[in-house]
Amino acid sequence: MSSLLKTTAITKHYGALLVTDQVSLDIQHGELHAIIGPNGAGKTTLINQLSGELKSDSGQVFFDGQDVTSLGIHSRARQGLLRSYQITSVFDDFTVRENATLAALGAKKHAFVFWKTLLDDADATLAADEAILAAGLKKRAHVKASELGYGERRQLELAMALAARPKFLLLDEPMAGMSVQESAAVVELLQSLKRKYTILLVEHDMNAVFALADRISVLVYGRILMTGSPEEIRGNEEVRSVYLGDEEIGA
Repeated sequence: MSSLLKTTAITKHYGALLVTDQVSLDIQHGELHAIIGPNGAGKTTLINQLSGELKSDSGQVFFDGQDVTSLGIHSRARQGLLRSYQITSVFDDFTVRENATLAALGAKKHAFVFWKTLLDDADATLAADEAILAAGLKKRAHVKASELGYGERRQLELAMALAARPKFLLLDEPMAGMSVQESAAVVELLQSLKRKYTILLVEHDMNAVFALADRISVLVYGRILMTGSPEEIRGNEEVRSVYLGDEEIGA
C-alpha cells in the first residue's frame, strides 16, 4: 500500500509550550487510522496542522504525493483532504439534501452562481444524494436540519463532508456527546465507509477505536509514543501505564 498522508517531524509551539513534538505519521490508502491520547496530548493541535487550519513551526506534510505544507485549509480541502465536523456549517432552515448540495458546490474549484437554483446543478445534487445515502440519511433527505436529532445532525455533517468527494477524511471525535445507541450507529456507519475512504479518526471512545481502526497511534505530551495494530496497542505495557491504565478496552 502507498501513503496518502505523510508527515515528517511536524512541530507546533505556543510560546514556550511545545504542543506537538516532531510528529511523523504515514497513513496508507484505504486505511482507517486512529489517534488516541490523554487530554492535553496535542490531538486537536495535530488535527489542525493536518487540515491546514494551523501552520506548523517546522516539519512537512505530504498529501497524495505532493508537499502541501504551505497550503491552508481550503486549498487542502480542494485537493481532497477534508476535516469533517469543523469544515462545514449546517444551515437549519435548509433540508438535509440542500445542505449536502451546498457542501458539494462549495468543494468545486469555481464559485457557483448564487442566483442559479441550488438544485439545478446536476453534479452537485448527485454528489449530495450519494453522500446522504452513505451517511444513512436517505429517508431524511427532505427534512429540515433544524428537525434532526443530535445524532442525525452529526450524520448530516458527515454527509456534507462526503458530498465534497474527499480522498481523505479527518474525523475529530465524531461520537462526542452521543448516547450509547447513537455511538453504535456511527460505528456501524464508519465500518461501511472503510476502504471507500482513507480516514484518520480522533476519538475518546476506546471501544469504537478498537472496533474500527486498522492501526492506532498513541500521542502523549505531543509525541507519538507508538503506532501499531489494535492488538499491539492493547498489549503494550507502556501505553497502559501512560494512558490506558487498568481499563480493559476493546476486548
